[in-house]
Amino acid sequence: MATMTLDFIREAAEKKYGSLDIELDANTTVKLLNPLRLTHAKRTELMAVQKELSAEAEEVDGVKVEKPDEDQGLVFDQIFRLICENEIAAEKLIASLGGDLALKAVIFDNYGEATEAGEASASQD
Repeated sequence: MATMTLDFIREAAEKKYGSLDIELDANTTVKLLNPLRLTHAKRTELMAVQKELSAEAEEVDGVKVEKPDEDQGLVFDQIFRLICENEIAAEKLIASLGGDLALKAVIFDNYGEATEAGEASASQD
């Protein structure tokens, strides 16, 4: 019978489902947590927000209307608040990006690539 320690399991989970770390400056690193490391509630909200982001246009009175870029920026901010290790880290990241949609998109793309092995799941916590 094989036996594993909890420390071994934690190490394996961190290796496979670890965070994407972003150095804001020499003293500040922000961790973007893998969706599998989030609470069930945050994973569920993350999936809903990602659907909102992926919707290229919304329908208003039967007419498709493109979403303005500033709406996308707000959605990225909402995602960062969900996936950052804590609220303070999220606000530091958002402030350091200064509303630059391109920077937010690059971070989001890299986050998606880095966490691909552990995509968000609606399954239990």
